[in-house]
Amino acid sequence: MKERKLLDQVRDKIRLKHYSIKTEQSYVSWIKRYIFFHHLRHPNEMGKDEIEQFLTFLAVQKKVSPTTQNQAFSALLFLYREVLKKDMSEWNIQALRAQERKHIPIVLTKEEVKMIIDHMDGTYQLIVKMMYGCGLRMSEALNIRIKDIDFGFDKVYIWDSKSLQDRTLPLPVSIKEALKIQIEKVKNLHEQDIQKGCGSVHLPHQLQMKYPKAKYETKWQYLFPMNKVSKDPRSGEIRRHHVLETTLSRNIKSAVTQVELYKRVTSHIFRHSYATHLLQAGIDLRSIQELLGHKSVETTMIYTHVVAEMNKGRVVSPLDM
Repeated sequence: MKERKLLDQVRDKIRLKHYSIKTEQSYVSWIKRYIFFHHLRHPNEMGKDEIEQFLTFLAVQKKVSPTTQNQAFSALLFLYREVLKKDMSEWNIQALRAQERKHIPIVLTKEEVKMIIDHMDGTYQLIVKMMYGCGLRMSEALNIRIKDIDFGFDKVYIWDSKSLQDRTLPLPVSIKEALKIQIEKVKNLHEQDIQKGCGSVHLPHQLQMKYPKAKYETKWQYLFPMNKVSKDPRSGEIRRHHVLETTLSRNIKSAVTQVELYKRVTSHIFRHSYATHLLQAGIDLRSIQELLGHKSVETTMIYTHVVAEMNKGRVVSPLDM
């Protein structure tokens, strides 16, 4: 039997470990760039020195951010450890690392959040309300399923988040009725898809294997589905995915433009604003850490710096004295 190509082996291993499609695309892209950087040499012929050269090139020549460089390094670690089965314990890779800068996150005032939300409508407005009202990452909001909303206990369940920690969050009471209406819309849409023979939804591999019929159940459908069905890039099935991140970002940008707000507003700014507003309201740091799903309280402490910076506004400039 002919051996599969290297990148196909990488994809196989990623899917075996149930990594996301975004991780798969990112890792494959970095491994390609690594191979092309070394003039199409096979990674089996390369090792510690070549990895250091590539990572240093990214930092010095390309001036990538520390996060981007770490992502490239993670892709190469996966390639050598998981696919090529290399023992890297003695390699002690010493590449020149990209300079890490500590940025204080930009936050919105409550009034600014309200203005942006008021200039959005429909599904996109509801998603932003969820992100701000629950402190969600964009990916967490878009991956919510119908079953994850608990109206009885006013809870939102977040599974398989970035921190790999499941968590529950208080459901904003102000959007309960809008969420019920949204679920009814999704149910009707799902029934139409079933009649057309394309009513399945993507499920994590282990659930797909354990419950093969679950992908057709209403409760597993995305809370915020796309308007159109599309082809799943892995399974090839025609199904309805959740709203695309690029589409949501475009709608947020449009609302910010209409408001004429000149802060740099991204989807993540609503999560920053959620944490900062909770801190200002007197919620303790440990509780906010749990709500955000941070592994370490040190990550959450950045918001104490944000509040401290805001408090500097109470200092009167000599020019105004």
